[in-house]
Amino acid sequence: MVNLVIERQIPLAYLHPANVANSIYAGPDAPPIFDIIKTSGKLKKNIMQQITPFLWFENQAEEAMNFYLSVFKDSKVNRVTRYGEAGPGKAGSVLTVEFSLNGTDFYAINGGPMFKFSPATSFFIHCQTQEEVDHYWEKLGEGGKTNQCGWLDDKFGVTWQVVPDVMGKYLNDPDRKKANAAMQAMMQMTKLDIAKLKEAYEQA
Repeated sequence: MVNLVIERQIPLAYLHPANVANSIYAGPDAPPIFDIIKTSGKLKKNIMQQITPFLWFENQAEEAMNFYLSVFKDSKVNRVTRYGEAGPGKAGSVLTVEFSLNGTDFYAINGGPMFKFSPATSFFIHCQTQEEVDHYWEKLGEGGKTNQCGWLDDKFGVTWQVVPDVMGKYLNDPDRKKANAAMQAMMQMTKLDIAKLKEAYEQA
């Protein structure tokens, strides 16, 4: 039985079974690669996120962050950085924000009007239930624009895909008749409806 709390970060090598008995000693020079968190009966590691989405807003980074925090239940503010006297923005105004949504870290900047968002880049939300689909579709779509096949642009222009995980099973079924039926049903939808997708798939 492993039951431990380690509040420092240790490398993967220290997770070798030979090092896991009733405790782990990481050593004073262990590099910060893995977080080990409180467990009971098993070890759990959180790999530090190496690639972080970076969003460019004209001047709404903090407003957008707060909006997303209201949509995703497991979310938090990590840091807000403000301009100093050196500028180029007004001293005290927000330069960047860092936040987490359901375990994924995001970075956003108030960079001015030079660049705009495009559906060429989108964020794919995995949903297990219709309740999840409905929640994200309604909340993220508020004040924005809904599109075909589970895509929407929120009020800041950021594009999201709200998709039930079961779609992966349907579209990759070796029975191409079933897969095609699911695809055809999806193409008729804006918000994806799991029950109707299942019906089309199973009746093919």
